[in-house]
Amino acid sequence: MVKAAKILNIPIYITTQNAARLGSTVSELTDLLPALPSSTSTSTSSSSDTTTTTKTKEIDKTAFSMLVPELSAQLPRPEKGRLSVIIVGIETHVCVTQTALDLLAHGHRVYILQDGVSSCNAGERPVALARLAREGCVVTTSESLLFEILGDAKDPSFKAVAGLIKETKDETKSAVETFCKL
Repeated sequence: MVKAAKILNIPIYITTQNAARLGSTVSELTDLLPALPSSTSTSTSSSSDTTTTTKTKEIDKTAFSMLVPELSAQLPRPEKGRLSVIIVGIETHVCVTQTALDLLAHGHRVYILQDGVSSCNAGERPVALARLAREGCVVTTSESLLFEILGDAKDPSFKAVAGLIKETKDETKSAVETFCKL
C-alpha cells in the first residue's frame, strides 16, 4: 500500500507506540518510504482527498489513537472538512480501533484495509473489524480500494498501479488468505 500511495500521491503518516519500550517502525516499511531528512519520515494512515505528498516526522506516542495533537496539526484541512483516511497497522483491536473511532468522531471517512491490519491475538482482529464496520468504517481490501480510488482504467495512474498489483499479487494473495479468513 505504501508503494501505491506514492504512485497516487497520497500522504502517509507514521506513528509508533512508545518506541522506547516497543521498538521502532520495522525497516520493511520504512525502507519503502521516501527519503527524508534524518529527523523526519512518513506514516501508516493516509488521506486520498489531497494531491500532494506530505512528509512529516514520525510521531512517537503513548496514546493508543494516532490522532494525537502533533499529528492532527499536520493533517490537511479539506474544503469539505472531511478526509478520506486509509488505515493500516498493528493491534487492530487497540490502536487501529481507537484511531478509526477518533477519525469517525471528527466526521472523516475511514477505510480499514483488512489485509493491512493485524493483532497479536488473532481472535481480537475479527471482533475489532466487525465493530469498526458497524461504527461506519469501510472495511475492505487493498486491491479493492486501489481500484475504487482509480475509478477508471483511463486514470493516468492506472498503468503504474495495475503493474504494482501484478508485481505484488503473490504477497497480496498470501495476506488476503491470512488476514481475510471468515
